[in-house]
Amino acid sequence: MATMAVTDETFDTEVVESDIPVVVDFWAEWCGPCKAIGPALESLSDEMAGKVKIVKVDVDNNANSAARMSVRSIPSLFVFKDGEVVANHVGAASASDLQKWIEGAI
Repeated sequence: MATMAVTDETFDTEVVESDIPVVVDFWAEWCGPCKAIGPALESLSDEMAGKVKIVKVDVDNNANSAARMSVRSIPSLFVFKDGEVVANHVGAASASDLQKWIEGAI
């Protein structure tokens, strides 16, 4: 299951109301570190399908969601479980570190 784009309009439905944990990646097209972790998140989305959903929020087009989460730097990652933030991470990381962080949060 590939990552999916989430917008200000779909944030609550896809993230807060999700039946499974959700990793939210706040990113932008111009962000080098965001692009660096993109392939790792795509791969993890496939590997962890059914256990966790990984979504991406473009901060340039969805400022309300970014402001709601007080995103100041990107990439900013949040893990939601049962509608609540249970973990967050700012900055790039290796695929293995991202996997360990996600598994530790869910």
